[in-house]
Amino acid sequence: MTATGIITAIVIGAIIGALGRLVVPGRQGIPIWLTVVIGIVAALIGTAIAGAFGVASTGGIDWIELALQIAVAAVGVILAVSLYGRRSVR
Repeated sequence: MTATGIITAIVIGAIIGALGRLVVPGRQGIPIWLTVVIGIVAALIGTAIAGAFGVASTGGIDWIELALQIAVAAVGVILAVSLYGRRSVR
């Protein structure tokens, strides 16, 4: 992976993570770096799921793949909020 690929993954991860946070109602008490990591992982998992269903490569914008990535990011944000919040409280 090149430096451009890494930067692209971080930018796309930040966007997917932010969209995942927007979908989840309420305030999320997780740091921005965790949102980016969740977004990167969600983008990879969402692409794999789209590939398994055969909708990863379509003409134009891959709306189904994007929706899957955002849904996975939302689940990741919910899990992170529950785990991160539990860890912070003493």
